[in-house]
Amino acid sequence: MSRFAERIAVVTGAAQGIGAATARRLAADGASVAVVDLTEDRARPVAAEIVEAGGTAVAIGCDVAVERDVAAMTAQVLDRFGRLDILVNNAGITRDNLLFKMPAAEWDAVISTNLTSMFLCCHAAQQPMVAAGYGRIVNLSSRSALGARGQVNYAAAKAGVQGLTATLAIELGPFGVTVNAVAPGYIATAMTAATAQRVGLEADDHQQRAATQIPLRRVGQPTEVAEVIAFLASDAASYVSGQTLYVNGGAR
Repeated sequence: MSRFAERIAVVTGAAQGIGAATARRLAADGASVAVVDLTEDRARPVAAEIVEAGGTAVAIGCDVAVERDVAAMTAQVLDRFGRLDILVNNAGITRDNLLFKMPAAEWDAVISTNLTSMFLCCHAAQQPMVAAGYGRIVNLSSRSALGARGQVNYAAAKAGVQGLTATLAIELGPFGVTVNAVAPGYIATAMTAATAQRVGLEADDHQQRAATQIPLRRVGQPTEVAEVIAFLASDAASYVSGQTLYVNGGAR
């Protein structure tokens, strides 16, 4: 039997990168997946790919930084599938800048999308999970939580994710809900490609430079992060909660 047979999963920011890879991984292992992104049109190709491969998926548009949108998305999942077992909070943006050049709007946008959204999604998901006595929440942090030049907003948000995760594990553990975080290092995604472009490099050149600082001497792939997320979302990790697992090729 597939490890996620009859499980219902929500993956945010699932139109590309780590989110898309996670949605595909969970679906391949039997989960019915709500592929959530800013608009339904953005989410639809990944959901269609899952269905074409024989899985079950629905595309949902949702601005996860807006409480009413999150409430509507959660209600749609519950109406369609009857419950919610797995929540992967992956949606995120970057607005990189040095502190002295960063306007408050760039700080607000990143904190709202990368941290407040996780509070909103966890707040909405906990009710059906607690009622069922079962849940798996996996939040995406980042190695940048340890500090990253030009990312004061992103680093603060991702550090906040780790505190959110640890606290929710304490609060929700008595109700059978585990909460963990995954903190990727350099992963080859559209987001890191955009970072390369901002510093005037091609994505391949940027990756090669980054790889020289990574013990494994390469950057990571979205599928490698998705495998770790899938483990934490599975019953194989039933006694793992409140943890942040770094997936960064051994970088310190």
